[in-house]
Amino acid sequence: MGSFLATLVLRWPEERSVLRGRSQCDACHTQLGARDLIPLLSAALAHGRCRMCGAAINPVHWQIELGCVVVGVLAGLAVPGPVGLAGAVFGWLLLTLAAMDLAYFVLPNVLTVTLAIGGLVSGLLGVEPSLQDRLIGGAGGFVALWLIGEGYRLIRKRVGLGGGDPKMLGAIGLWLGWQMLPVVLLLAALTGLSIVLVGMVTGKSAALTDAKPFGALMAIAAYPAWLFLLGSGA
Repeated sequence: MGSFLATLVLRWPEERSVLRGRSQCDACHTQLGARDLIPLLSAALAHGRCRMCGAAINPVHWQIELGCVVVGVLAGLAVPGPVGLAGAVFGWLLLTLAAMDLAYFVLPNVLTVTLAIGGLVSGLLGVEPSLQDRLIGGAGGFVALWLIGEGYRLIRKRVGLGGGDPKMLGAIGLWLGWQMLPVVLLLAALTGLSIVLVGMVTGKSAALTDAKPFGALMAIAAYPAWLFLLGSGA
């Protein structure tokens, strides 16, 4: 899963399919064999470089692969069994959306819709929270963040939130229910503020008006919220 999602993140801006074509080196385009495609291990044994041309392997590959391992292990420990698998899928999609937002400031609709559908399906299968709470969370999350974005635009005369952010919060609401959404927003805002303050303290160029990948911040907040929600009820 980590290898697939890393490839998706890297190929997205080039509009290259992740379902067609053999895996290849990004530098020399040599097709990779099975020994080159073992997640984490292949890159480690090759010291992070292509065996054929010696070019550095994009670190996004191992970062997302490692992130998927961490997400899966945490989900399995918090809620063993099928519910844990559902939580892993939730985390993997959040990780991919966060990576996209960090790299390109974009939250692809296809991923957001997939996240939303996953939340609905898990609710229909009886996973907590209830389907009613999920539906309220989905609608409320989208509307609340859209209103905030529109209010900011009308008052400040500029765009403050991307169009994908309300959709993503709505999708998160379909997983967590409406009760957890204020927590997600608060944690995301505090994380963003902390990043700016650390930048100021360390002398890096940072300001409260700087653009921040709010989708990535929501993803960072949403997965721990899911772990708490399901783990505390397990």
